[in-house]
Parts: sequence; C-alpha cells; structure tokens
Amino acid sequence: MNDKPDITPFQLTYSAQVPEILHRLRCSILLSTFQAGKLIAISSKDEDSMVQLARNFNRPMGITFSDEYNKMALASFNEVIQFRNSNVLAKTYPVQQNRYDSLYLPMQSNYTGQLDLHDLSYGESGELYAVNTMFSCICTFDANYNFKPYWKPHFISELKPEDRCHLNGMALKDGKPKYATAFAVSDTPTGWKKDLTRTGILIDIETQEIILEGLGMPHTPRIINGELYVLLSATGQLIKVDVENKKYTVVTELHGFVRGMSFYKDYLFIGMNKLRKNSSSFAHLDVAKLSDFAGIKIVHLPSGSLQGYLKYLSSVDEIYDVELLPGVMRPNILNNITDNFKKSILTEEHAFWIENKK
Repeated sequence: MNDKPDITPFQLTYSAQVPEILHRLRCSILLSTFQAGKLIAISSKDEDSMVQLARNFNRPMGITFSDEYNKMALASFNEVIQFRNSNVLAKTYPVQQNRYDSLYLPMQSNYTGQLDLHDLSYGESGELYAVNTMFSCICTFDANYNFKPYWKPHFISELKPEDRCHLNGMALKDGKPKYATAFAVSDTPTGWKKDLTRTGILIDIETQEIILEGLGMPHTPRIINGELYVLLSATGQLIKVDVENKKYTVVTELHGFVRGMSFYKDYLFIGMNKLRKNSSSFAHLDVAKLSDFAGIKIVHLPSGSLQGYLKYLSSVDEIYDVELLPGVMRPNILNNITDNFKKSILTEEHAFWIENKK
C-alpha cells in the first residue's frame, strides 16, 4: 500500500460548472504565477473536462490582451514580451497538428531591467502602458530606453528605484490610463510597508485627485460596463466605486487574498492566492488565515454570486494576473527558448514552420 500523497505538478481541480461556463462562453483563461515561473492557459475540452498548458517565463506578472491588434503582452523579470497570434501556425503546429486554434508567438521584447512591472494594458493605437512599481510611475516603452515615464503620483518627488508607494494597478478609459492603485501615500523607500492594510489609495490619473483612501491593499482596478471595480486584497473583497461621491460598496466577499481579474459576458474571473507563511509583508494579515488555496473564483457580476472555482493542489501558490481570451477555445503559447519557436516564421502574408534539413 502506497500512502504517499499525489504530488503531480500543477494538479488542478475545479467545480463542475467551470468547464460548462468556459465552453458556453467560448473563451480560455490565462494566468501568470511569478512564484512558479509560469504563464498558464486553461481551456475546456468539452462541457465536463478541462485542459491546461504551462509555459516557462522568468517571474511573469502583468498580462494584457488586445483582440483589436491580435496580440498580447507579458511583463517578466527584466523584459516585456509582446506576442502575435497566428491561427495558421496553430493548426500546423509540428508537435500536434489541428489541436490548437491559436498560437501566440514572441514577436518583440523590450529589455527593461528589474522594474518590478505589475499591470500592463494596451491603449489607443496599440500603445503599451505598464505600472512601473520600482520607480513609482506608469511608463511606456521604445527602442531607445528601458522605459519612458508617462505619469507619476503628485506625492512622488522624483523617480528612483525605491518602490516608494507600491503603485501596482491601473485602469484605462478611452485608450488612456485613468485610475491607479497604490498601497500608500509615501515618498520614502518602501514607505508603504508601515501600515499596508489601512493606507491604500485609488487615484485619478488625469486630475491627481485621491478618490479613495484607507483601503486594504488595493489591486487590479478595472472599468467594466462604465463602472469602476477594485480588488481589496487585505480583506478579500470586490468593490464597486462611486467615483463622484468618493465611496464604494462591496459586491462580494471572496474569503482570501485576491489579485488579478478579467471580465467577459457577465462573468468575472478573479485570482486567489495562498499566502506565503514566511512572508514578512503578508503572513500576519487576517486574510492569510483564509487564503488556503491558489486558483480562480468565477463571479456572476450582475448578481454578485459565486459560480465556480478552480483550485491548484500543487505547484502554484501565488497568482498575479488573470486574463480572458475571447473566442479562443484551445490556445498555444511559445516562449523564446523552445526549438519550435526558433522554427516559426510569420510575415504579413505568410506563415511557415522551418523543417530541419537531414
């Protein structure tokens, strides 16, 4: 008799509703786990079962996807990687033809240095914006510099690699960054750590006005159907913000450390985290006692009701970002170190796999 526990890597369990939801919505989930060093795609095989694909990246964090430009981007340890989708290369993938309906190939990399980039988002004309946590600003990228500052909070006196306020999230409106979240109004190195559960802020990027303060570790601001939503990680809450009156209401209690969410057709997919017991910043939080698994909870936004969950039993403890791929039932993703990536050729008019000469 073998009493050893099952330690299958990236073992995933889920409620019965999840495959049916993804199958009906015709979409797939992307999540980044910096702790495990993976970008993971999760899809329904049918209405009863799921399949996942995990790719190696160096400390992956923010993810953004643009259906309009047919591409996505990923923030990692010292670079931002932009991917282009090719349906043709997906269908002819050498390892297994006709298995995938999309294939995201690395097409461009900006070497940023160690900026501790958090949220990413495509704006108007395909401009890529990033929350540069190390330098307490929102930035963009070009071929000449590691980053180009776009905006900083008014209380940040100068840009230095000191993570002064733990700026972490942004929401875009009309193609431009509109709202940002940070852990504190601080202008000293890592000053946000002093009382991080009660000093978080939501700020209007255009006016520099602080809309909400005293928040518990706010993350992931998102504008959904014209309304602003934010995750409060320290309390495990999803809140809806009344910007005009500077107040909020709690949409639902998620009972865990929440971070990362994506919305599609009335459903919110929200990242759950199993907090590190040895973390000097997070282990003492009250929510740490409830944060017993990493995975995703699915919330029906109109009703605020929980519709399902995905739970990792091994390998994944922390999730940073969650993104939805609409209309994609079985995605494939390549990193820039695989042999298959080196054999892929994509031009404006053609797509090829290079065959090895014998």
